[in-house]
Amino acid sequence: MPVENGQYQNHAVAFATMHGKEKAVARAFARQLGASIRVPAGIDTDALGTFTGETPRAGTMVEAARAKALLAMQVTGLRCGLGSEGSFGPHPHIPFIPCDTELLLFVDKINEIEICETLVTHRTNYQSCKCHAGEDISDFVKSIKFPEHAVVVTPSAPTTKILPVKGINSSADLSEAILNASHASSDRAARIVTDMRAHLNPTRMAVIRALANRLARRLATRCPQCSAPGFGVVDIDRGLPCCWCGEPTQLAIAKVFRCAKCTFERRVKLNSAPKTADPGSCENCNP
Repeated sequence: MPVENGQYQNHAVAFATMHGKEKAVARAFARQLGASIRVPAGIDTDALGTFTGETPRAGTMVEAARAKALLAMQVTGLRCGLGSEGSFGPHPHIPFIPCDTELLLFVDKINEIEICETLVTHRTNYQSCKCHAGEDISDFVKSIKFPEHAVVVTPSAPTTKILPVKGINSSADLSEAILNASHASSDRAARIVTDMRAHLNPTRMAVIRALANRLARRLATRCPQCSAPGFGVVDIDRGLPCCWCGEPTQLAIAKVFRCAKCTFERRVKLNSAPKTADPGSCENCNP
């Protein structure tokens, strides 16, 4: 249920998206904040960067998300805006496992604050494969949950500049795209990549939905000192001492909560954390 007399109750939040992300965000904002999501028409978010690389993303994920939020606010005239960015690649801590990093950035011109939440997860179907026309790729398409999840096809080694074929979600269209891409490739092969645009990737949409719930909960939490919205975890205190040598390790000791408005901070110790770290986590004992 929305917070009674919450900061954002009955407010509309501008959200620039071409790929249906509002479906993943609207429920969380309505239930927890009493706020609605408004998607302005005619904004080309692909102009700020595309997953397939035709338009490189300028700057960091935070900068790109901020640009989208501010653009949506400018078009709608609303005082609050939301921007979303995703990045896909190897998991930062688990080698050889694909990873989805999602970011939502909330801009609030009423309180002059920004709130950013990220979610790093291995819950993604992000994969690619190289194949030739007529080759059996049934194991690959099954692993990426095709056709419920769409794919993108490009020549493996293009002889000329050619745009990727996106949004493929039928076997007939996939076979045709592989054949055409193979003919346009110097090695007579095509590359298939999962289409990571949210409206064509239910797995990614579910991750964005989980992140939206986390962001909404944080926006519903007021600072204990100044009552501004958005009080939440911004960092982790590390340095749990090794049980052998006593040197600090990278293991967590506490969560750091901070206000985006007055910078009030509170450290909350992790109740589940042990008092000392295993030597296997110590760079001094296990370099």
